Amino acid sequence: MANTQCLPVLVGIEFPIDQAYNKTMLIRKAYKYRLKTKPSHELKLRRAAGCSRYVWNKALAVQKDRLDKKQPCLSYNELAGLLIEWKKDKDISFLREVHSQPQQQTLKALHRAIHDALDRPYPKRFPSFKRKGVHDSFRYPQGFQINGDVIYRPKIGWIQFYKSREIEGIPKNVTVSRQGAHGDIAIQVEIECEDPVHPSKEETAIDPGITQLATLSDGTFYKPLNSFKTLESALARSQRDLSRKDKFSKNWHKQKDKVNKIHTCIAGARSDYLHKISTTISKNHVLIVLEDLKVANMSARGIKEQPGRQVTQKSGLNKAILEQGWDEFRRMLEYKQLWRGGLVVAVPPHYTSQTCPACGHVHSDNRKTQCHYMANADHVGARNILAAGYAVLACGEVDAVKPLDEAGIRKDAA
Repeated sequence: MANTQCLPVLVGIEFPIDQAYNKTMLIRKAYKYRLKTKPSHELKLRRAAGCSRYVWNKALAVQKDRLDKKQPCLSYNELAGLLIEWKKDKDISFLREVHSQPQQQTLKALHRAIHDALDRPYPKRFPSFKRKGVHDSFRYPQGFQINGDVIYRPKIGWIQFYKSREIEGIPKNVTVSRQGAHGDIAIQVEIECEDPVHPSKEETAIDPGITQLATLSDGTFYKPLNSFKTLESALARSQRDLSRKDKFSKNWHKQKDKVNKIHTCIAGARSDYLHKISTTISKNHVLIVLEDLKVANMSARGIKEQPGRQVTQKSGLNKAILEQGWDEFRRMLEYKQLWRGGLVVAVPPHYTSQTCPACGHVHSDNRKTQCHYMANADHVGARNILAAGYAVLACGEVDAVKPLDEAGIRKDAA
């Protein structure tokens, strides 16, 4: 193979990578900050989010109606033409009170979501109608200005934010969202750099679990945070209080804000903990091997008419599995390794915890009675995962290009 470069030598084997990797890397990442809003700012932000939500729901209704009539969906340009007509309607003239860019971006996002839902062979979930107060957000692709710790957006003005760290790269767009009672701003930037070389030459494998969130093949383990379990009782009390309020009354809205605040604390603590662990592992290992787990298939699911099998028995296990955030943990490791020049390999999870690493004997019973190999079960699983990762690499079955777009990375020609 001509014009190739190689990853660091792993177990005496060099794994060639195509010359296309020896190019300039363009990384897209976002810096998220909390806004310092005043009542006047809150009114403008809620108005912009409400108009974007209205445009989403109205355009989605049009597309669904066309699909029901066996007609093709409208393109983005046709939807943008409809938006101009909607603004002329006196009944919805409030759309003219906010800037047109967030509404156009909403139509683009809807068009992309429908395309992904109808795509084959890996369709995604069809978009649904948005509710007020649930994932409210809007985006400015241009026209914004950043000056220190204040940001300007058309028809909103200058708003200060908590600048916890400096912004590196060229700002490309700004997204405003609401997390509980606070407004957040995410500034997406582009950073052009040479292909990174990972500073470490260590390899590891991770066996995810419930008792231990992650067990590495070298014996290192990370305990689970269990942020939901910590606040579960407080959340249940708040939800009971909410059920006793008159719906949509002032007291109901106040109590709903309390419930949302607890949910925000749970999600924020989990995300922060996963970021810290994934960053530590990524910095110290050039190769990370993971199990290709299907978390959705590991939990009992169903509907009222078809609730599934052993749902009650597995409810506690399902809650513990979903609380760990395994999929999010894997996603973080993938893009952080790509940013640092490392590699993440996913291997089939079959029998990784039932195979003895000493003799290779496979049995569903306790390994200690079968092979007399004394070791922690999660540690044994991690060692087997690492061995499976070496086998996958030796066979050349790694598709390292696949996650690049999802990680916000593009390989440009030299």
